Amino acid sequence: MIRFDALALAAMMASVFAGTAFAADLPPEIKMPEVSVKNAQGWYVRGDVGYAINASHDDTTFRTHDPASGDYGSGRFDSDRFSGDFSGSLGVGYQFNDLIRADLTGDYFSGDFDGRTASASPCSGGAGCSTKVRSSFKAGSLMVNGYVDLGTLAGFTPYVGAGIGATRVSWSSVNAIGSCVDGISGCGGAASVSARYPGDSDWRMTYALMAGVAYEVAPNVKLDLGYRFSHIAGGDMFGYSTTDTAAGAGGTMGRDGALSRHEIRIGLRITTW
Repeated sequence: MIRFDALALAAMMASVFAGTAFAADLPPEIKMPEVSVKNAQGWYVRGDVGYAINASHDDTTFRTHDPASGDYGSGRFDSDRFSGDFSGSLGVGYQFNDLIRADLTGDYFSGDFDGRTASASPCSGGAGCSTKVRSSFKAGSLMVNGYVDLGTLAGFTPYVGAGIGATRVSWSSVNAIGSCVDGISGCGGAASVSARYPGDSDWRMTYALMAGVAYEVAPNVKLDLGYRFSHIAGGDMFGYSTTDTAAGAGGTMGRDGALSRHEIRIGLRITTW
């Protein structure tokens, strides 16, 4: 009986030691804190600045008026140039989920216009008349934009987007100075020929295509670097001078062509989630 109890005790002690040795071979238990994952959903505000690396436009045209017959003719500038490199934008948007977001933005940019046209008007040099035209414009757009975020890798989120809206282009008065092509004599024999045409303003349909990448530089703050192509329809540019109006001319005299802008833009998005 004593022998049986001794054997039982030895077996029990062996099992305890074996269990202790097996437990010593196991890696220590690691307790991970619970992580709550927020859904990408909520409001955000944004601000951007842009630089136009290229801006192109269609032809700028104008109408002529013959006071004797009352007839109208048409013409176009032999050369014209639009400038205006920088733009700014503010907006508010909503992130629907990890993929889809949309925003409403207001954009602003301005620029200058320089044009030149030649005609066979009388000139003391007998070589025709050249007219230089200068003006400036301001443009404000209201756009509705939609985006698709293409997933996040190492903190970077590429995206594509498109927008549609309207732009109000406001032209200042257009100043024209005509002179003989020799640059000395005035057209029509006068010492100088100049005219001032009142600028026009109107709303034009606008669309835009975007692509870029966002990076979260701080909680709830994303740095956005992207490219945007925008196309603004052509419209009214300037009316007839007071002299032309007194001679019976009416309506719009000049129209600018559609304007396309290729921009690099950088900005911040501040989120609420």
